[in-house]
Amino acid sequence: MMKFLTLLTLLIGAWGSPVIAQSYPAKSVRLVVGFGTGGGTDTLSRVLSRKLADTWPQSLVVENRPGADGSIATEIVAKAPADGYTLVMVSNAHTITPFQRKLAYDPVKDFAPVSLIGSNPNLLLLHPSLPAKTLKELVALAKSRPNEMAFASSGAGTSPYLAMELLKSITGMKLTHVPYKGSGPAVIDLIGGHVQLMFGAVSTTVSHLQNGRLRAIAISSPQRWPALPEIPTVAESGVPGFEASTWYGVLAPAGTPQAIVTKLHTDMVAAITAQDIRKHLVDLGISTIANSPREFSDVIRNDMARWGKLIRSLERQK
Repeated sequence: MMKFLTLLTLLIGAWGSPVIAQSYPAKSVRLVVGFGTGGGTDTLSRVLSRKLADTWPQSLVVENRPGADGSIATEIVAKAPADGYTLVMVSNAHTITPFQRKLAYDPVKDFAPVSLIGSNPNLLLLHPSLPAKTLKELVALAKSRPNEMAFASSGAGTSPYLAMELLKSITGMKLTHVPYKGSGPAVIDLIGGHVQLMFGAVSTTVSHLQNGRLRAIAISSPQRWPALPEIPTVAESGVPGFEASTWYGVLAPAGTPQAIVTKLHTDMVAAITAQDIRKHLVDLGISTIANSPREFSDVIRNDMARWGKLIRSLERQK
């Protein structure tokens, strides 16, 4: 009798999941964003929301819950019902914050990855007064003047900061770090010549290249940026394998039915890869990505291993 009931339960689950997915979403879906309005995470979430409105019978509602490098929003979703109606758009801060503070959730076990959605590469930016025109020239200049040049960041532990620390660890450059409360003040001081270089997101700094206020000598993505084809990647500039872009992806709570995760993935990939959306995002400095849930899971695990190793190394140097 017990075996019969167990089999019946499994059969009901197998039949029930497709039915649930077919009727999903039956109400509005909440997409929690751990950062304020106007940033890459928020912008991408709202673009996705507007595009899904063309095909979904219900709305995808973006809810900003900024703070603690996105972990406040992520905790909300980790503790939400696993029914597909509460999701979170995370950045690669999701793989960095576990090494910076104690979290009330497990960044891997408490979530079901849906898909990576986009990537915002970082430009290696210099003040125009700096004589280096290539990465090799910059490395040589920095080594001839150890700790004399200062690099800005949007804050200790942020993605642009870790990108520079990774570059330093590979090339042997010795630079002085000047942290700021956000990328805006950092860019202003770089333009003013108070610091000499920084990694800055394409989406927020490209305008300063066009007016000559800053110079970009490399980009952190695996390939050159279509809108800036003259700027080489860091990897082809003498640091093979280097990649340090800011990525964005959607997570659901662990235990969300696989059929719903699959539908979310299918619908979001269709939305984000539509020609009009792809072009719009490239204009904003964001490239679209549409990988599988398993591939997104691998990205999270690999990034945690990479950034964890670097952060622990930096802690030992203090």
